[in-house]
Amino acid sequence: MDKLYTLDFLNSLSKNTLMETLQIKFVDLGEDYLVATMPVTPIVHQPMGILHGGATVALAESVGSSASHLFVDTDKFIVKGIEIAANHLKSKKDGLLTATAKIIHKGKTTHLWEIRIVDENNNLISLCKLTNIILEKKH
Repeated sequence: MDKLYTLDFLNSLSKNTLMETLQIKFVDLGEDYLVATMPVTPIVHQPMGILHGGATVALAESVGSSASHLFVDTDKFIVKGIEIAANHLKSKKDGLLTATAKIIHKGKTTHLWEIRIVDENNNLISLCKLTNIILEKKH
């Protein structure tokens, strides 16, 4: 893991992005995982007053894509999400979501992540799978 990547650094990258709008914060990291939280408030609701699935997917892609950055030399490579799948299992009106991205496959050109999104009571809200492609930067 590149030691330049700290939680503070990852959170600083969120400024003026969708992640800042959704109040996503990186809170923990390890050799093969990254954890972020997102509050469930009206800003992430659908018209029925419950968590919007798109906001959940944005949380999953944010934590999974950022996790891939921990494994690549960002001076030489860029990370792009190429596929995401989400199963939404429970709805939420309020509270705090915690998304944990764990690596399933760490190849030279693709990373596959499982992202489990739970609420403050450890109820599984969504289970997501994200595939990222690792591309050489064009100089």
